Amino acid sequence: MDLKLGGKTVLITGASKGIGRAAAISFAAEGCHLQLVARTEDDLKQLAAEISSNYQVKTTIYALDISGNGSSQTLFEKTGTPDILINNAGAIPAGDLQTIDEARWRQAWDLKVFGYINMCRTYYDAMCRKNSGVIVNVTGLAADRTDADYIAGTTGNAGLNAFTRALGSRSLRDGIRVLAVSPGAVATERLVNLMKTRSEAEFGTTDRWQSYLSNLPLSRAAEVEEVADVITFMASERASYISGTIVTVDGGHGANNGSFT
Repeated sequence: MDLKLGGKTVLITGASKGIGRAAAISFAAEGCHLQLVARTEDDLKQLAAEISSNYQVKTTIYALDISGNGSSQTLFEKTGTPDILINNAGAIPAGDLQTIDEARWRQAWDLKVFGYINMCRTYYDAMCRKNSGVIVNVTGLAADRTDADYIAGTTGNAGLNAFTRALGSRSLRDGIRVLAVSPGAVATERLVNLMKTRSEAEFGTTDRWQSYLSNLPLSRAAEVEEVADVITFMASERASYISGTIVTVDGGHGANNGSFT
């Protein structure tokens, strides 16, 4: 299937690892030029080199922390207006209400929640001037499967889903699509760290983290490539009538309430 993405420019935050990295490779395979953003320049350089050796696309990297005040505008001045924006940066820590204090909570939300909002504010305005564009916010299943032991992530992702629905509900008037892809458990380094934190809190050891995956569909987490392919399709013209919605990638796990256990 031709996704009609060849020649498009895609800006991806949190691009150095996990879902962001897989999305960069997926878009490159479709012939997209890439603008990759992450905090660590060395990781970005390694990814750019890998992409350049396999695909005939232009890859530009930006080592930037988008949680800072005015960072989205700073980035925009470097990138200009891409055809597609993938908001993916951010790692909200696990923990209950007493574990995650105010300072840590605010720091996490500055990157993912307010980082997404500010990126949308800056780039949506620019896309309006072109009367075209796509924004995909990568959120998370905790928005629907509420979890007291991941309370900052549950609340942040729920807020971003609501934000996405609101913005995307009328964005087609401006020629722009806004939607979210909400993964469940994904086989990333971050997932392992979250599960180890939960294992230590519940059992006093990190060694039992894999037990939390046994009740997932197919007894496994999703692969990053599976999520990246959904992001790529949803950003393509093949999904041109989809806006203001949340697409889950969870193997049906979100149909039931509760945590990974």
